[in-house]
Amino acid sequence: MRVYNFSAGPSMLPLEVLEEAQKELLDFAGTGMSVCEISHRDKAFSAVVEEAEANLRKLMNIPDSYCVLFVQGGASQQFAAVPLNLMHTGKADYIVTGNFAKKAWQEGKIFGEARCVASSEDKTYTYIPDVDKIAFNDDADYVHICSNNTIFGTRYIRFPEVKAPLVADMSSEILSREVDVTKFGVIYGGAQKNVAPAGVTIVIARRDLIEDPLPGCPTMLKWKTQADNGSLYNTPPCFPIYIANLVFRRLLKLGGVKEINKVNEYKAGLLYDFIDNSKFYTNSVQKEYRSVMNVPFVTPSKELDEKFVKESKAAGLVSLKGHRLVGGMRASIYNAMPVEGVQALIAFMKKFEQDNA
Repeated sequence: MRVYNFSAGPSMLPLEVLEEAQKELLDFAGTGMSVCEISHRDKAFSAVVEEAEANLRKLMNIPDSYCVLFVQGGASQQFAAVPLNLMHTGKADYIVTGNFAKKAWQEGKIFGEARCVASSEDKTYTYIPDVDKIAFNDDADYVHICSNNTIFGTRYIRFPEVKAPLVADMSSEILSREVDVTKFGVIYGGAQKNVAPAGVTIVIARRDLIEDPLPGCPTMLKWKTQADNGSLYNTPPCFPIYIANLVFRRLLKLGGVKEINKVNEYKAGLLYDFIDNSKFYTNSVQKEYRSVMNVPFVTPSKELDEKFVKESKAAGLVSLKGHRLVGGMRASIYNAMPVEGVQALIAFMKKFEQDNA
């Protein structure tokens, strides 16, 4: 029996994508081999990488002046790759709006003067600093943000307009809403939340920014290395890239990012409306900054939170336990989560409130 998986990542994948992968698992593209077995130098797999890039370009309207890379190491590895490719004068600005944004800033400090120009830590990351009131430094090599905060459930409504290249970790919301890629120098994100199984990380970088990595940058962290080799410098994460392409195909079939965003806004609206009208559940994020992907909430006590997680799992609603830094519950409702899954969660929440209020 399939359950509704509310995990923050790795997260659920669309059923039709899993069924397509199942159908091709033993014989991919008539090769007589699984995509898990085929050489990454085989023309059949090279075609997968090429199609995946082309489909992602269509979905995000990525111009030719940007390269699209499929790399390994997770978004956390990009915390180091960003300064190693961009911090030419040794200075960068970071906005710290959550755990991963803070980790990126701390990693940046290893390589130079990484300055926290704004933070929402004073209110437990329950808001996004006003980007119009931030004093960015004119000498920054780049400005780094995390566009959606998985743990605390916040997101940027507007992105900073800055002189330096804007770099965004979009791991937990990539392809969930439309963004103007040309407003960014670099966008990156681990795929295990909204795109594919864990193992592949997407990097979208303006080509002029990848030409001059720092002298000490390892070969594997040079974006230029990956770009010059079509993401095939070494053996890539073949299966996650293959699944990512199936997800891209599905999104295109559904009408693209604009259409999936409508569904995402509707799902989140249902859940937030229920929480806001309940005297039992609460969400502490300032309403204007609420994430559409990650919805944290609590009951009146830790004991009830634990009971909720246990009973919801028994009801086929899994991975609702909140992050240890926040507690309570968290419903991650990425692109693959159907409306029916959110409706089932709300129905359970109603009954749990009736039984325990």
